[in-house]
Amino acid sequence: MIERRRRRHGRRVERAARVSIVAGLLFAGADAVCAETVTASTSTSTQEPAPASTASSASAPASTCTAKRPTVLFNRWQEDWSVLANPCVPRAPLDGLKYIPLGNDPSSYLSLGVNLRERLETNDAPLFGIGSAQSDTYLIQRVEVHADAHLGPHWQFFAQLQDARAFGKNTVSPVDRNPLDLEQAFATYTGALGGGTLKFRVGRQEMAFDLQRFIAARDGPNVRLAFDAVWADYEYGKWRFIGYATQPVQNRNASDFDDVSNRDLTFSGVRFERQSVGPGDLSGYWSRYNRSSARFLDASGPEHRDVWDVRYTGTHGRFDWDLETMLQTGTVGNATIGAWAVGSIAGYRLDAPWSPRIALQVDAASGDRHPHDGRVGTFNPLFPNGYYFTLAGYTSYANLIHVKPSVTLKPSANLSLLGALGFQWRETTGDAVYQQPSIPVPGTAGKGGLWTGMYVQLRADWTIAANLIGAIEAVHFQVGDAIRQAGGHNADYVGVELKYGW
Repeated sequence: MIERRRRRHGRRVERAARVSIVAGLLFAGADAVCAETVTASTSTSTQEPAPASTASSASAPASTCTAKRPTVLFNRWQEDWSVLANPCVPRAPLDGLKYIPLGNDPSSYLSLGVNLRERLETNDAPLFGIGSAQSDTYLIQRVEVHADAHLGPHWQFFAQLQDARAFGKNTVSPVDRNPLDLEQAFATYTGALGGGTLKFRVGRQEMAFDLQRFIAARDGPNVRLAFDAVWADYEYGKWRFIGYATQPVQNRNASDFDDVSNRDLTFSGVRFERQSVGPGDLSGYWSRYNRSSARFLDASGPEHRDVWDVRYTGTHGRFDWDLETMLQTGTVGNATIGAWAVGSIAGYRLDAPWSPRIALQVDAASGDRHPHDGRVGTFNPLFPNGYYFTLAGYTSYANLIHVKPSVTLKPSANLSLLGALGFQWRETTGDAVYQQPSIPVPGTAGKGGLWTGMYVQLRADWTIAANLIGAIEAVHFQVGDAIRQAGGHNADYVGVELKYGW
């Protein structure tokens, strides 16, 4: 029996090694002049690209050519490769696949692309080692291939396949493994209306709002999140109005192309955005979150949750900030919902070598103070961006008070270094300590004090080439008495990642 286990483990490690070698060869051969990959933390799905002015650029002399190659974006469907219709733009290998003309109109074209992410992780241990959680070391791999067709200035058809695998992982969940499946497939119409621009999008698509605290594409785990949705927005001057009706995609890992709409969960609402409100931008949204069967520590049954969110972000000189708050009302079974959350990040960049940025992040989310009182106070983080805190997943946006000072340094244009200390408390001892996405740590509800613990986070991001980014992150979490009394221990995480985009 022991020998069979050894052979099985050996085969898993060997297979993971082969995959890593193949990925390494691909990375080594990647052309350094391809577009730069932009990270999720600085991109949002609510931002639209500015159209390329190909016609005017094409008629300009080469000496005055100002057209530039597009960059590879977090949302690949936002890229506009029609600029390659301009002969003055420098060419790169395989540009014949980035811009395939469809007729004589330069704005009608087909563009192909690929994303590959490899991440080696070691985690000791999820849930701080409570219960059956064990230390684990494994490789996760995600491959995405897309085709983006533009038919004139009005129509876009986008399709993206995803294949996500986990090698050597003890416990594989739907966010770790999803064999070949349809990640996105939608059609978009764009047209002028009443002095503004109307956009209508229908099909399977990703959604991400703002810093992705609560509505995210789930880029941290291996399997990204998409929605089967109808989306419409109208842009007029500095205003933008959005409406959406969605069903999240239920990722199943039994076979290829088995993902379906989650008929037990809907998420729909309206949103506004206003640029230049003082020194920053203002946005807000209302959404209805309906789940047919929900289970909290103090309530269970159908969940009907109204969420009200407002965010203000901006920069002034060397100072930058992002402030967001959300209120939640509704019902879970026969219990009423009353929950809230606040998130903030503020930073100041010094005029000094390595461009140091000193920042402070403060977050808070409500917990359930009084069990069995007919009221649910636990905040539901909805569709969160787990790495808003760290990649380790030790922190969730529920029953939380979180204070995190940090320093970011840039020794060169291609290298960024981050060092941070995180301090955590529970908002109330009546509720549990939670880990990502919203998992209660066993034995912590109603027990122990407010202090949850503290962690150290170190991270380096290196742009190896314009289309290849490497990163390493290490987290050490020193648990507080509430977790230690439940049988938990200190936890450590290390992740090494390579991302390639073409």
